[in-house]
Amino acid sequence: MGQKIAVIGTGYVGLTTGACLSHLGHEVICADVIPEKVDALNRGEIPILEAGLEELVNEGRQSGQLRFVLGATTAAAEAEFIYLCVPTPQGADGSADLSYIRDAAAEIGPVVRPESIVINKSTVPVGSTRVVEQALGRSDVHVVSNPEFLREGSAVHDFLHPDRIVIGADDQSAAIRVAGLYLGLAAPLQVTDPASAETIKYASNAFLATKISYVNAIAAVCEAVGADVNDVVLGMGYDRRIGDAFLRPGPGWGGSCFPKDSHALVKIAEDAGYDFELLKGVIAVNDDQFTRVAAKIADAAGGDVDGVTVGVWGLTFKARTDDLRESPSLEIIGRLRSLGARVRAYDPAIEAGTDDPRLEGIEVVDDPYAACEGAAVLAVLTEWDEFKWLDFDKVGEVMTEKRVVDARNLLDRSPLNRRGFVVDGIGR
Repeated sequence: MGQKIAVIGTGYVGLTTGACLSHLGHEVICADVIPEKVDALNRGEIPILEAGLEELVNEGRQSGQLRFVLGATTAAAEAEFIYLCVPTPQGADGSADLSYIRDAAAEIGPVVRPESIVINKSTVPVGSTRVVEQALGRSDVHVVSNPEFLREGSAVHDFLHPDRIVIGADDQSAAIRVAGLYLGLAAPLQVTDPASAETIKYASNAFLATKISYVNAIAAVCEAVGADVNDVVLGMGYDRRIGDAFLRPGPGWGGSCFPKDSHALVKIAEDAGYDFELLKGVIAVNDDQFTRVAAKIADAAGGDVDGVTVGVWGLTFKARTDDLRESPSLEIIGRLRSLGARVRAYDPAIEAGTDDPRLEGIEVVDDPYAACEGAAVLAVLTEWDEFKWLDFDKVGEVMTEKRVVDARNLLDRSPLNRRGFVVDGIGR
């Protein structure tokens, strides 16, 4: 039998969590503070690009298992389980800003039912269950940590086919009740204390960021010694202790999680008296990668991009999402623009004329060939598959020079070389 669940916040995590829980048979009310957003969701209009999410939202709406309301108290008053899925942005010192989660907990405190369970789904620092308990001001309500491990672009799949389900609770019965919400999902279940659950999330994201920074550093070594990073990674990946996941060189890592969580873990360690030099190095290597790729593009343009048009394919931080947060593409474009480059860009998920301050100074077009018109060099910065199948004869016709910097190692070089293109990649 399904449970009554409230989800506070309808961003990537909250909306996916609510839709997937309703799909599992629970009665879910999702709350947000923006009236227009709530109205749009109740009409089935999804504000984000996420594979399969629109179908699940409409399935839940039509069955009556999923509703959207304005205000956290409206949702929380009816629920036995309340998920907190509000933002925890990076503060000026690198720490996670807990003001949204405190405010949400304080708001619902007076209305939540006795013996209900408040679940931290947002990525929060170690000890945040105590913060929520204090903000709730209720001794008869349990607070549990249940971190999310959702990748943008495949969040629905990740929720319904998880690698693991982690529950951190001081009360065993509360942990068992939360575990019951996930019946039907075939995944290892780990029940631990809240501090360990919170650390698992940060440690996981920081480790994945470390793998990407490591392979980008190896790619730099490959370029220096004349090796091919693709062959090196293939040889490494056959070792079962290493594997090949996240060992793909590129323009650097970004998005809504890795930068924020890596900086937050450095600050968590610092506050606890440990200098996490390794993770600081991972962050520094990533920052350097943005600069290295920008330098590659400038070199391809003849060493100076001042007044030069650079065509860019890809603006989002990864393919299959419309998220621009901490995008490596925008970091690299920013460096090029500081050198005087004119940037004309195309992304399948970003419409021309999009009113987003992060795109200021970039000419965004609705056609990949238009992005190449008059360009001395084309930079591939996001790994959209469609870029592989474009007409490169047409690309060559509209560019002033046939030069490509493939920062994702996405394109097949042989047909490009036959067409007279000079192609530079990462680690090759």
